[in-house]
Amino acid sequence: MKTGSVLLLLVFLGTCLADQHYQNLALRGTATQSQRLRGKTDVFGAAYNAIDGNREARFTAGSCSHTAKMTNPWWRVDLLDSYMVLTIIITNRGDCCADRLNGAEIYVTKNLHSIGYSAYEGHSIPAYQSRINPQVAVITYIPAGRSHIITLKKPVEGRFVTVVLPGYERILSLCEVEVYGYRAPTGFNLAVLGKASQSSLYSYQCDAYHAIDGRHTTTWGEGSCSCTKSTLSPWWQLDLGKTHKVNSVKITNTKTYPKYLDGAEIRIGKSPAQTGTNNPRCAVISHIPAGFSQTFDCKGMDGRYIIIVAPGKTVYLTLCEVEVYGSVLD
Repeated sequence: MKTGSVLLLLVFLGTCLADQHYQNLALRGTATQSQRLRGKTDVFGAAYNAIDGNREARFTAGSCSHTAKMTNPWWRVDLLDSYMVLTIIITNRGDCCADRLNGAEIYVTKNLHSIGYSAYEGHSIPAYQSRINPQVAVITYIPAGRSHIITLKKPVEGRFVTVVLPGYERILSLCEVEVYGYRAPTGFNLAVLGKASQSSLYSYQCDAYHAIDGRHTTTWGEGSCSCTKSTLSPWWQLDLGKTHKVNSVKITNTKTYPKYLDGAEIRIGKSPAQTGTNNPRCAVISHIPAGFSQTFDCKGMDGRYIIIVAPGKTVYLTLCEVEVYGSVLD
């Protein structure tokens, strides 16, 4: 591939990642490697150089990592928190030795021992141990000075991204490692930190907030359910404050009038439009039995606003609890 084509591809990928709120997670991490190059040029080979945000591919420019010649050298970035990794970009050295990266294995793991090696600098990785967990990718060849984009088939959860170069008397040099993704889900109900509103208020007992008060009481008169007036296309909205990746929405229906939710839509997006019709639809609620809860899979939709609307119907829109689970997008 020509240099111009590679640059265009990287610009396009960078734009897409920015549009999806994905940042280079490696920039906030810390880097280590098995053993740093020793000698008159060792000042240029620090592990950190591979996450300095600079794709400069000349080793003497001081923006590349470099290990000593050893068995199974490795390099690692600690992202300092657990993330769902989507894309990794590796930039190869440009002034020489392009084939040194051939066969390098890339791992995304939750802890330091997931690929069976010591966490401390100066320890090599036994080749048989480096295959305890399947790697997310293997580098066959990256031309000198080029950047290689690795798009994972599905998000991989992990805190550590490790590059291992199996073999005897190998040298591992990386001029930039970029990691893109989003924070791993924690199982925390995001709704309790948001702000709720609705199209109208039936009575003081059923404010929009009651649907995110953490209580699962399903009798309307106990003051833990939201409820609008009986109007055309009533809606309820949750503002999460910032864009999240929403994995699921769990809704608890009232015991009193369970059919009011039949046919309501769950919409998730970045627009605060009251009807929510400008936002993508996660699901349509066919029916939730009286007093029961149902979880709807939203498959990681990006959005700040969770909107539940009963389009084209004149009903009292009633919700006894709305729970939202997913990940914050930085």
